[in-house]
Amino acid sequence: MTDYFSIDHPHHDGSALYVSNPTPKLGETVSVLVRVPYASAASSVHVRVTPDGEQEFVAARVDRTTDIETWWRTDIECRNPITSYRFILQSGTNGYTWLNGTGRHDRDVPDGADFRIVAYDSPPSWAQDAIVYQIFPDRFARSATRPAPSWAVPAKWSDPVDVSEENIGRQWYGGDLDGINARLDYVAELGANVLYLTPFFPAGSNHRYDAATFDAVDPVLGGEAALTRLVDAAHARGMRVMGDLTTNHTGRGHEWFRKALAEPTSVERDFYYFDHAGNYDTWLGVPSLPKLDFSSPELRHRFFDAPNGVVPRWVGAHHLDGWRIDVANMTGRHADQDINGDVARWTRAAMVAANPEALLVAEHAHDFTRDALGDGWHGVMNYAGFTKPVWTWLRSPNHAPNFLGSPLPVPRLDAGAAAATMRDFAAHAPWRTTANSFNLLGSHDTTRIRTLVGDDPRLVEVAAALLFTMPGIPMMTYGDEIGMEGAFGEDGRRPFPWDGTDADTRLWQVYTALAAVRSGSHALRHGGLRWVQADGDAMVFLRESADQRVLVHCARAAHPPVRIDAAALGATGATALYGAAPRLTGGTVELSADGPVVNISVLTSR
Repeated sequence: MTDYFSIDHPHHDGSALYVSNPTPKLGETVSVLVRVPYASAASSVHVRVTPDGEQEFVAARVDRTTDIETWWRTDIECRNPITSYRFILQSGTNGYTWLNGTGRHDRDVPDGADFRIVAYDSPPSWAQDAIVYQIFPDRFARSATRPAPSWAVPAKWSDPVDVSEENIGRQWYGGDLDGINARLDYVAELGANVLYLTPFFPAGSNHRYDAATFDAVDPVLGGEAALTRLVDAAHARGMRVMGDLTTNHTGRGHEWFRKALAEPTSVERDFYYFDHAGNYDTWLGVPSLPKLDFSSPELRHRFFDAPNGVVPRWVGAHHLDGWRIDVANMTGRHADQDINGDVARWTRAAMVAANPEALLVAEHAHDFTRDALGDGWHGVMNYAGFTKPVWTWLRSPNHAPNFLGSPLPVPRLDAGAAAATMRDFAAHAPWRTTANSFNLLGSHDTTRIRTLVGDDPRLVEVAAALLFTMPGIPMMTYGDEIGMEGAFGEDGRRPFPWDGTDADTRLWQVYTALAAVRSGSHALRHGGLRWVQADGDAMVFLRESADQRVLVHCARAAHPPVRIDAAALGATGATALYGAAPRLTGGTVELSADGPVVNISVLTSR
């Protein structure tokens, strides 16, 4: 698949290098640019747009030329909230090429992968500078000894995780919010600047996705005072804190559901899906998680509209910096009802009204592209477009985990297939969505990356490099940075080994160094993505902004040297940010690997 990814191909993406205003208002005119290397010479370029649903072709003009390429510019009006466009490049007398988000095509293709500019209000500006650290509160750090809640099976911090069916969700280690607060120095030293906490509401489990109320912080975690202390301490350090909210369901012990059961004529009965026989619908058939019905006006009022509603209360009075929405792909969807987009918009409107600088990220385990067009969720947990393709490339041949409910194990594919997967999902969503989505190597719901790669910890370094260099917001799960293991979600929810047991200090150094590289690089935080090569055991790509050009080389194994024409790269030199700089000899940039390796360099030119 080498030719599918080539520096000689025309290129455009949604970054500021190619779009004059990535955050336009409705009705504004935006300039879009495409770079055309002389190897793909075009005699004319047009942009095809579809205002009000009808196609229209707008001629481009030459913006500038360099020694290696021509830049073409076109002005397009953002007449609709989503402006879709593609380029058509003429070559010779009769030949032409379409260019859309999946690359160049010598035939017509469907519109789904066209580039998109959205005119909805922008996500908060801090998001693209974020590095997120996910914490499962019961397992991160403990500040005090408290009586065990009634649902719990108490465990010592040194006990192994009990993955038996009867105890999953009940084993309780006693981690709390003040414990997290006491470890903020550690998180800051790692380089993270956003804490993402899995739910803190009172519940009947250690994971707390079965909320008993949305109006309090679980006393087992320290209560509201502890949350206030944590948020205040994080903010004092310049860090942000995001919460985790389930809009799809509550717990069976939730005050609303208990009233719905006790009083069939109550307004709360309409908050859930009951049939005539009194049966209720649930999340994936789990009886303890009754599903919410947002066709209820009163439920919408309590969630979104009330001054003390669930969504605005915690980002307003309690100063959270945003929400991650659990199973957002299912919320508002039931049989012939689909108001998922409405729930996303209601959530965002309520959140932003309380805190205009808050971020809204949706959990979505598969194709998110129809649900994240920019008017609701700011971004998603990018399992489909990042996690799974990285897994398919880097997983050990001897370890084949299943992926979030799949009956079949994740395959092991080459770099070309993995990169093509990344490109396909990114192409079907606005650039803004990709840039504001969480990239993750795993989470509290999945196999740990250290377990997935098998015997060679250098592959974790390769995975971490992709995490910190690809477009999107890097999200680490607590303990990934020291090589914590786990074959599946519950097995990976181990207590953090503060005594240093089984902690890989080299990985800690890898993560801190890569986090520092990202934080110090404008291109890695804000630049576009231009693939150079993806084949077999090697991925090579550019992250480019107006201020900087960064070349990233990741290898999962030894491979023959990758040789790139230095003139095509526009490179006369390179300075290593991490690993080694490429060799530049005889007009060629050469990248080599004798095993798993990461090299990140700033390119220089005359």
